[in-house]
Amino acid sequence: MALRWTIFGIGRAGALHAAALILSCATLASPAAAQRVDAVEVANDRIVLRFDAPAHGASSFTMAGPDRIVVDLDGIRPGGRSNAGGSVRAIRQGVRGDGGSRIVLDLTESAMVTGGSFSDGGRRLTLDLRPVTVQRFARAAGGGRMRFAPQPVVGAIVPVASSAAMVVDRRQRATASVAVPVARPRRGLPLPRVEGDADRPLVVIDAGHGGHDPGAISPHGGLREKDLTLKTARAIRDALLAGGRVRIAMTRDRDQFLVLQERYAIARRLGGSLFISVHCDSADNPDASGASIYTLSEVASDREAARLAARENKADILAGVDLGRQPADISSILIDLTQRETMNESAGFARLLGREAKGVIPLKSNYHRMASLMVLKAPDLPSILFETGYLSNEGDAKRLDSVEGRKAIAKSVTQAVEIHFARRMAAR
Repeated sequence: MALRWTIFGIGRAGALHAAALILSCATLASPAAAQRVDAVEVANDRIVLRFDAPAHGASSFTMAGPDRIVVDLDGIRPGGRSNAGGSVRAIRQGVRGDGGSRIVLDLTESAMVTGGSFSDGGRRLTLDLRPVTVQRFARAAGGGRMRFAPQPVVGAIVPVASSAAMVVDRRQRATASVAVPVARPRRGLPLPRVEGDADRPLVVIDAGHGGHDPGAISPHGGLREKDLTLKTARAIRDALLAGGRVRIAMTRDRDQFLVLQERYAIARRLGGSLFISVHCDSADNPDASGASIYTLSEVASDREAARLAARENKADILAGVDLGRQPADISSILIDLTQRETMNESAGFARLLGREAKGVIPLKSNYHRMASLMVLKAPDLPSILFETGYLSNEGDAKRLDSVEGRKAIAKSVTQAVEIHFARRMAAR
């Protein structure tokens, strides 16, 4: 099929404002200019596509050599601006068939669309973008499509279960997930209780997902990630408190939804010394198993440092320094230095946890991975995301759903945490 391409480079910082201007002008467009792409934006691990008229449907798939994500749109012509970022270095648009378009996102690192949904009466499509291993991307490349359909009733309040509006082909039915609209971080969110002696370092444990966001759903008994992460986080909390060497706080101790930024913001407001986000992985391959540990990638760190340095409101305290009192160039240097130190400490803890977990829980051979994950982006708080196993794997799912399996995870984390802070004390 022949495609006619319009190539867009990496978007500038003002592209979001330009996209907003385009959207505001769309209502004044003539009928001849309707049914076009208004904007394609990549930010915060999401791909957001906006249209000046409702789309009929969309699908997404991956291609290798070079690595890219392809999004096909029905009833929408190419056009508008593009703003690349994250794992996407450039965005291209082209005509596809009669009244359709194809959008190609060239990748800087392996990533896949893991879910998404239409909103605004079919005028907006939000896709969840998640970094994956090179091996997983290679397996998925050239495979089946993930399809998305807009809601039939414009402006209706739709239950979460149906708002995902997602159909997955046979090769992708091993796991299931629900995509939901993401709210803005709330100001003045109540802080959780801190347990343990006041003179101990504070470890903040984050149980992934929650509330209307179930996370991954296992095909083996319908286990939900949000339930297992909470049980595992509680087991880790109990083991650490029993050791008596640290204080503990949990971002959530019930079935509660938190925006990603709220999770590490809680840890920063509490003055945490270490942040551990607990998750369960999923994969198209049911044989994939074992735990892995993510820390922030250097590319993601550079982007976040630049974002912080460019903020209009610099009154936030960064590692004890009020950036609002510093010149712009000094702020940029302080952020960079703090971020580098935080990344090194996070990577060191990830390696330590891998060492302590080896032989106690199943662990992937290449267990330490780096990715642009929002929950890891606190610039002055050592952070890891602990994928404790695969819900798509029957053995891992049973282990994560057992008291013994969660105790083994808690034992590994407790040993690593105690050694981590003992080393810090010795270094001082």
